[in-house]
Amino acid sequence: MTYLSFREVWEAKKRISSFVHPTPILYSEPLSDHTGAHVHLKLEHTHPTGSFKLRGAANKILSLDDKDLKKGVTTFSTGNHGISVAYVAAELGIPCTVCISNRVPKAKVNRLKKLHASVEVVGSSQDEAEARCAELERGAGMTVIKPFDDREIIAGQGTIALEIMEQCPEVDEVIIPLSGGGLLSGIAFVMKSIEPSIHITGVTMKKGAVMQESLAKGKAVILEESYTLADSLLGGIGTENRYTFPMTQAYMDKGVLVEESQIEEGLIFTLEHHKMVVEGAAATGIGHLLHCNDLKGKHVVVVLSGNNIDHDVVLNLLAKS
Repeated sequence: MTYLSFREVWEAKKRISSFVHPTPILYSEPLSDHTGAHVHLKLEHTHPTGSFKLRGAANKILSLDDKDLKKGVTTFSTGNHGISVAYVAAELGIPCTVCISNRVPKAKVNRLKKLHASVEVVGSSQDEAEARCAELERGAGMTVIKPFDDREIIAGQGTIALEIMEQCPEVDEVIIPLSGGGLLSGIAFVMKSIEPSIHITGVTMKKGAVMQESLAKGKAVILEESYTLADSLLGGIGTENRYTFPMTQAYMDKGVLVEESQIEEGLIFTLEHHKMVVEGAAATGIGHLLHCNDLKGKHVVVVLSGNNIDHDVVLNLLAKS
């Protein structure tokens, strides 16, 4: 089945070029020494919004017509997607309402408010926030910008893979944080289209790994959300998931569940060895690599997905280490 076309990804690259500049790729000598692999870090946390989500959000919003843009946009988010939607909306001067659960960290809420988005805190899960978005769509005619299960969103995230192939054409494996699956679906689709032998690994925290559990059950499931350092990976995949569930199912070679202690380890390692502060979701790939011994000699790209983390969390982790 064709979920996306390669043309759509190239169209996304052109469409978002005024908002999104290519992010650097960094060779990690410390991780390469540790694993025996050639490890490269794709620095998606360097976008002005602090995460890769800017790509998909920009592609979706810029694909709307003027009539829909004037009515405004709304979204449900664990933080990063909402920040990116709010950023694009502010740049275009259109109304924006972001619906979030009470689990979204303070740093992300503050960032949303600075971008002049209307913020609505709804319940304790992303699913509840999604329901409020549907009300805004029906009542105010706002366009819902889905965080992952949308062709334009997936195509926007797929532009990351185009850059990886330019920056590291020898890549053998890509390690990608996995939640709703928009990031993994976009990257994996492009990688497998270019070179089917490229291995795709999805990494998720153990608590509330909805996509992994859904894959195991063969259908979308709902799990209760609980605290995790990788808060950006929280949230359901939608019981009517059209794209990211089957695409993850088709293109992901291996799914890995990462312990909270490994996420902490990955975050501290990145700070100590690369002087970069990333959020827990971005640290899942590093945490996995630190305990991985089957990549010797391979060229590995790890996607560092975002850096929107509360300062207090970083300070507490440093105090523990």
